[in-house]
Amino acid sequence: MRPTTDEERPRLAGPAVPGPSHGQAVVGLLKASHPMPATAVTVLAALLAAACGLDLVSSAVAVAAVAAGQLSIGWCNDRLDVRRDRAAGRRDKPLATGAARPDTVGTAAGAALLVCVPLSLGCGLPAGAVHLAGVAAGWTYNLWLKRTVLSWLPYAVAFGLLPAFLTLSLPGRPWPPLWLTAAAALLGTGAHFANVLPDIEDDLAGGVRGLPQRLGRRGATATAVLLALASCVLLTAGPTGRVSPAGAGLVGVTLALGAVALAGPPGLLRGRVPFAAVVAMAGLDAALLVLSGGALTGGRTWP
Repeated sequence: MRPTTDEERPRLAGPAVPGPSHGQAVVGLLKASHPMPATAVTVLAALLAAACGLDLVSSAVAVAAVAAGQLSIGWCNDRLDVRRDRAAGRRDKPLATGAARPDTVGTAAGAALLVCVPLSLGCGLPAGAVHLAGVAAGWTYNLWLKRTVLSWLPYAVAFGLLPAFLTLSLPGRPWPPLWLTAAAALLGTGAHFANVLPDIEDDLAGGVRGLPQRLGRRGATATAVLLALASCVLLTAGPTGRVSPAGAGLVGVTLALGAVALAGPPGLLRGRVPFAAVVAMAGLDAALLVLSGGALTGGRTWP
């Protein structure tokens, strides 16, 4: 349910260092949770909860459920990738450097998943079932789909279900409108393609052949741009069925960012500029998604 952005990858000069201190273990455990994307998705959920009018207690439970789910997915991801990360000399990965232990991270992933279940169901059975389906999509990505042409599918499912999780927590349990669900799914799928851009060559060398890796850097960049643009158009046109002048301006900004990602100088295109431009597009879409919060309850109610 969340996109996992990596920093540039410095290499290890030697084997992993065993036996972290208590402080190092705590910091390593936090780093192994993929804290940046986990925080981004949790903050997005909190903003959406406020936008759709969820009360304070219900919001707190829902946001806690999202946080627990994100932590479980992040820890699961790093635990499963430990051998590949060590072989690649990943100094940004605590399990590769010895700053965290595999059994500790694995236990944390299971514990976070167990906590996520009652928190999700505490928002009501329909809402809980929807959120747990999104978390299951994240785990399915880690366990299987990450290395297949369907690597994008868990992102589409998890992000697409996030608005529904929050609206189903409201009285009357309304569904969000279809256009908003589709826009969130496009945003999440675009985030998946953007996420691989900094490390696509290393992923291929390590045997990770999701759809973005198979398309290559240029193909993945173009797909991320198209998905972010489609999400932007849906978010600006969805509430009224047409694009307002202000919405047209936002679409124009998105197009300009997409042009930077796809048609900049060759030297920049080989660096992190395309990644930064696509992330900016995704950030704009996320802001539009929150601003569309008033329409979150515009769909049908639960039977």
